[in-house]
Amino acid sequence: MARPRSTQADQAILDATRAVLVESGWSRLTMAAVAARAGVAKTTLYRRWPGKSELVVDAVAVLFDELELPDRGSLAADIEGVVLSFAHLLGHPETKTSLMAVVAESTTDAALRGRIKAAVVDRQKRLVVEGRVRAQARGELPPDADPVRTARSVDLIFDVIAGAVVHRSLVSAESVDAAWARRFTALLLGGLAALEA
Repeated sequence: MARPRSTQADQAILDATRAVLVESGWSRLTMAAVAARAGVAKTTLYRRWPGKSELVVDAVAVLFDELELPDRGSLAADIEGVVLSFAHLLGHPETKTSLMAVVAESTTDAALRGRIKAAVVDRQKRLVVEGRVRAQARGELPPDADPVRTARSVDLIFDVIAGAVVHRSLVSAESVDAAWARRFTALLLGGLAALEA
């Protein structure tokens, strides 16, 4: 009978993965270095993750799973809140370095790109879906009539928000403050109105 996985060991491994990635970079990160940092045997890592790519993607994905969309009373306030929360998360050195490392590596690795899409991008689209449902309940957006069109809208909204915040925070290295979030939200809502019409 297999022993159950230890949540504490998993957390230690994911924390160690990000720490080694920040210190050493993608090319010098090894399973052995992560195991040593986490205080576990290499076999423990390999029982959970078949290789470095899977391990690093999971270590990054768990950071983004912390993002939430509290109800702030309006669609505009909800968007501003999630934009600021996302930018705050990207401001942490381990998030910034880990995300940039996996994205850079994925430019030449289609399998890694697929893992990032499944573990990070697709999972975080839940925030857009949640925001739409809430806005529809408030009467701010019309109800969904066509599932295909809705899925395309969710993809586009996610791409616009994530793309803008990642670009501003990590590429341009500019501040994402309340004033920028307000201007961005106004622009997004104008486009959203046209999209939903």
